[in-house]
Amino acid sequence: MRNFVTKSVAIFEIAFLVGSAHGQAAQNKATESVAANNAKNGTVQSAATAAQPALRLDIPHSFNPIDAYRASLVAAPNLANSPRIDQLIQNGELVLSLKDAISLALENNLDLAIARYNIPIAEADILRTKAGGSFRGVNTGVVQNTPGGGVGGFGSGSSGAGAGGTSGGAGGAGSGASGLVQSTLGTGTNVNSYDPTVTAQVNSEHQTAPLANQQTYGVPSLQTNTINGNFGYAQAFATGTTFSAYWDNSRTAQNSPYNILNPQLTSGYRVLVQQQLLAGFGLGPNLRYLRIAKNNQKISDEAFKLQVITTITQIANMYWDLVAAYDDEQVKTRLLDFATQTLESGRKQLELQAIPAMDVMKDEQEVASREQDVTIAKTTLQFQELLIKNALTKNLDDPILEAMPVRPTDRISDIAATNGPTEDLIATALRDRIELGESGIDLENRRISRDAARNALLPSLTATGFYAGNGLAGPVNPAQTTPSTAPVGFGGAVSNAFNNSAPDYYVGLSLNLPLRNRVAKSDQYRSELEARQAELRLQQLKKQIRIEVRNAQYALTQSVARVTSARKARDLAEKTFTIMGKEQELGAGSQFQTLTARRDFAAAESALVAAMTAYQKAKIELDRAVGATLEQNAIAIDSAKTGVVQAKN
Repeated sequence: MRNFVTKSVAIFEIAFLVGSAHGQAAQNKATESVAANNAKNGTVQSAATAAQPALRLDIPHSFNPIDAYRASLVAAPNLANSPRIDQLIQNGELVLSLKDAISLALENNLDLAIARYNIPIAEADILRTKAGGSFRGVNTGVVQNTPGGGVGGFGSGSSGAGAGGTSGGAGGAGSGASGLVQSTLGTGTNVNSYDPTVTAQVNSEHQTAPLANQQTYGVPSLQTNTINGNFGYAQAFATGTTFSAYWDNSRTAQNSPYNILNPQLTSGYRVLVQQQLLAGFGLGPNLRYLRIAKNNQKISDEAFKLQVITTITQIANMYWDLVAAYDDEQVKTRLLDFATQTLESGRKQLELQAIPAMDVMKDEQEVASREQDVTIAKTTLQFQELLIKNALTKNLDDPILEAMPVRPTDRISDIAATNGPTEDLIATALRDRIELGESGIDLENRRISRDAARNALLPSLTATGFYAGNGLAGPVNPAQTTPSTAPVGFGGAVSNAFNNSAPDYYVGLSLNLPLRNRVAKSDQYRSELEARQAELRLQQLKKQIRIEVRNAQYALTQSVARVTSARKARDLAEKTFTIMGKEQELGAGSQFQTLTARRDFAAAESALVAAMTAYQKAKIELDRAVGATLEQNAIAIDSAKTGVVQAKN
């Protein structure tokens, strides 16, 4: 019997280790292959690679039972830029439309890439809570580590957000954001593991015990050889039920002549069921972790949408800043060209002694000032180009790409004061704003925790029942003359254990009644307070959104008036410059007056560029405040999740 048990255990261990080693080696090889490909494609990526999702969004699953004990590895991030950026390069320039910029951001922006990891993180929480584990929390924050642009709004706070928008578990003493605490989130009775557990204990023991009295065992030194083989199965259920079954076996041999059977073979089983009847009873308290985790997944999905909206808003603002810098640089360059032409003309006239030297000196001063303006405008444009390239790429390791100029192709044409009546815009915002959806789901989580805390106030009343059976077998001790009816082999012991010849059964109730119950009472009342606090926060958020919509609409109206005024000023400055040029040709005006008029015309052009940019940004902010950013830019959230933007015919 001992040899059989030992060999069986050894064979099982060898098979498990070999299977684990082979599986782990295959997985390591696959991971090394992914890492090698990522390293190889650090700066160059094929179209086939680009078509693959940026990140696996689900949890790996296998029907191989051994895989449950192997690590599931995550491939290193692919830091290669998408091929789209190469397709947009023409004649050494990055030719960029707003639509192209948004597509590049969805594929390459690192803020989105960081936030994308929160999707499988939330999925991992669901897997954990399905087994009865507590949730670890998800991120609801927005990653804004990309410089440039800017997103409007009257403050933003998100609960449960980790540093830089990474995952941070909700909970802990006094934790929370936006004035909210959430330390009782998930409170309630203990939840056991829903994953079945199999236990096995196989051991062999030899013991020698000197005896002072031989009356009990008949020998001066008692030698005992014991072999045990015990097996068990346990599982909890969401109803508050716990099931367990045990099968214990032993072989005991002693040198005592008084034992009737030597060796003694015993086998016994026990099936036990426990049910919580008050605290911890039912699906509500026992599935609260899973329900909260599923709600957290919804929050994570909404938070990712908010991340996409924030990033696209930032990219759009950066794009129009680039357009403004590009147009302003052209305005400053045209003014410098005119000032240079005026200086050259003045020098020729000075040679003919047609004008005094002082006029030429004024022209030289004007050229110097305009050169300074052009230098400032060019460096501003270069910085805006760098900012948008940084936002639209995963890396700028290529010095050619880093230094490559960017030429925007979109321009602002028509302007409109509003997108509709204010009340309609507010109603749309209250329906579509992501923040309200997040707060509503968070409030539902708090109510789940509140109900679980109420259940935890009840005493613990447990109904327990078990049924067991025992069997005995073994050969008769040669030193004994007493006959035995017990079977000789181990099979007989097992048969006797299960034939109800020696049953053992029990039914009972156990009550645990904590006096005063202050801990549970405190948690329950605090959960009520936190739920009411979250309701007020939701109402405050609705008011805040109303203010944001009205403020964005006011800003759009003001920007339209500013554009209208700037256009009129530009037209008047252009007419003044034309008139001064004609007067100079007729000899009624001076060259300096014409140059001054041209400078005023350039200033009016720059003011119009700034006004048009402010208008476009106000329009972007109104879309964000109303919750229409995704719709206005025709963005599919699935493309943002996968990081793969399909070209439309």
